[in-house]
Amino acid sequence: RNRKVAEAFARYGGKRTFDELEAELLQGQKLQGVSTAVEVFEVMKSRGWEDQFPLFTTVYHIVTRQLPPSSIVEYSEHTPRMVVQAAVQYYS
Repeated sequence: RNRKVAEAFARYGGKRTFDELEAELLQGQKLQGVSTAVEVFEVMKSRGWEDQFPLFTTVYHIVTRQLPPSSIVEYSEHTPRMVVQAAVQYYS
């Protein structure tokens, strides 16, 4: 389910919400990946771990529509936090 909806999200360039895609593609089933990404990020942020887990941070910014789906391929574990923050501000 998560992969199917994530593919559609990327195909539409993040212009359709996960809720819309979930309703259309899953016929009543619910996604778990989006809420999990948000919950994981909240824990990471409360502990100041965003820099230690840049992939999770990038995923969070994608699912909350702060970054475009294409930013996942630009991810690098060596990406400085300021680059990610600049991208978030640019796409907001």
